[in-house]
Amino acid sequence: MLDHVRAGVAYIAGRIISGSDSSYVYDYSQGKHISISGSVDRDSVSVYDYTSHAHIGGSSSGIYHYGERSYINLTISGHDFTGYDYGTQTHFSGNVSGNSISLYDYQLGRHFSYTT
Repeated sequence: MLDHVRAGVAYIAGRIISGSDSSYVYDYSQGKHISISGSVDRDSVSVYDYTSHAHIGGSSSGIYHYGERSYINLTISGHDFTGYDYGTQTHFSGNVSGNSISLYDYQLGRHFSYTT
């Protein structure tokens, strides 16, 4: 997955699962805050990523990254999430604990950590 797509997915999953109302996600692998804001709930997603200058929208089960012109499947079960990024043809999975998000990118074979 691309860094900004992975961060966007972590942000959305984190907000849906935790119910937080954050306007950023901190990406530990990049060492920076990424400004993302908008409306997120279990039925609808409409956010803007100010870092990549792209809208991300859809529902909690499927979102579209307008900057990358790619669909992302997202399934949430309790505090866990899984999905597939059609842009890079990559599976991912993760979990949310409080404001901490862990995401495993199968393409890179690595865990990534975020906070909101």
